Amino acid sequence: MQNFRFLNKTEIIFGKDTQKEVGAEVKKHGSKVLLHYGSGHIKKSGLYDEVIESLNESNVDFIELGGVKPNPRLALVREGIALCREHKVDFILSVGGGSVIDSAKAIAVGARYDGDVWDFFYDKAVIKQAIPNGVVLTIPAAGSESSDGSVITDLPNKNKRHIGSPLIIPTFAIMNPELTYTLPAYQTACGTSDIMAHVMERYFTNVKDVDFTDRLCESTLKTMIHNAPLALANPSDYASRSEIMWAGTLAHNNLLDTGREGDWSTHMIEHEISGINDVAHGAGLSIVFPAYLKYVYKHDIARFVQFAVRVWNVDQSFGNPEQTALEGIARLESFLKSLGLPTMLSQIDLDESSFERIATNCRKTNDDGVGYFVKLYEQDIKNILKLAL
Repeated sequence: MQNFRFLNKTEIIFGKDTQKEVGAEVKKHGSKVLLHYGSGHIKKSGLYDEVIESLNESNVDFIELGGVKPNPRLALVREGIALCREHKVDFILSVGGGSVIDSAKAIAVGARYDGDVWDFFYDKAVIKQAIPNGVVLTIPAAGSESSDGSVITDLPNKNKRHIGSPLIIPTFAIMNPELTYTLPAYQTACGTSDIMAHVMERYFTNVKDVDFTDRLCESTLKTMIHNAPLALANPSDYASRSEIMWAGTLAHNNLLDTGREGDWSTHMIEHEISGINDVAHGAGLSIVFPAYLKYVYKHDIARFVQFAVRVWNVDQSFGNPEQTALEGIARLESFLKSLGLPTMLSQIDLDESSFERIATNCRKTNDDGVGYFVKLYEQDIKNILKLAL
């Protein structure tokens, strides 16, 4: 196990009707607030009215910026930055899922910086300050409600990039599983894929003696495997929705990182795919992850056997560990298909003509490969994409 420090400042406010507490929570942190949200779902569901009522009851002065789309856009982030500067905003409240939260985090950083916010995403600037932010979560998936990351898309240039800093971890996250009842089935499925990918990025590691966090990862995956079909079959099942929502937070709040080194190459590949194709992040991951695992499993057969046996209940073949490892990957792919997710690039109309751009943009430098479990270079990335066709 590696040395580590773990700190997560997000106060989790979990349960039924907790969205009604948002005004009082915001009041603790700011006097001029940017209310940030998506493209209309919270208004149709009535959540918007509840949030506005709570803010007014607590005498919170706020301005609004809606219109966040999946794979949140750089153009809207820049618009939010201008609003924050103009109105001297000192707190940002995001109401929505990972896209809204990521957009709010980028605005929070950019509003306290004299240059262009995109500088941070290309390592041309270091994050030194940010406006505090809080969350009312409506989509369990990205884990952004308690993470230190933000991913933004420059759509005209088809570039998707990320930043990370403890300064953008939300101060609080209000999480009511009831708010997820009206999610479309496909969005629930994409969220499941995203949550599981966050765990698997951490699970496949070269660090030894991490059995405790291995088992935390495994139980989080098994929680998703059990509860996602229940939520799809009965969208108003509070029990399964609760399990999924809390698992989504723990999958990406850095607890499962402790003492180990994650990989993240699959996320980097998917970011390039969705930057080009604008596919939902979870759907992109459901395509890339099985292909990636098929490509790298021989690097550590024992870990893949453990994954197959502990997570997917595969009967271990002691004479043929490779068979056990491959069966675990097959069960993952079958599970994703059962949720109605794509598992091939052809299903999202992406062909080999994009592979060169994806591979070139994905790598860090000419010499430094992508990922940590297995270093991937341009030809490796192309080979994984071919497996995903």
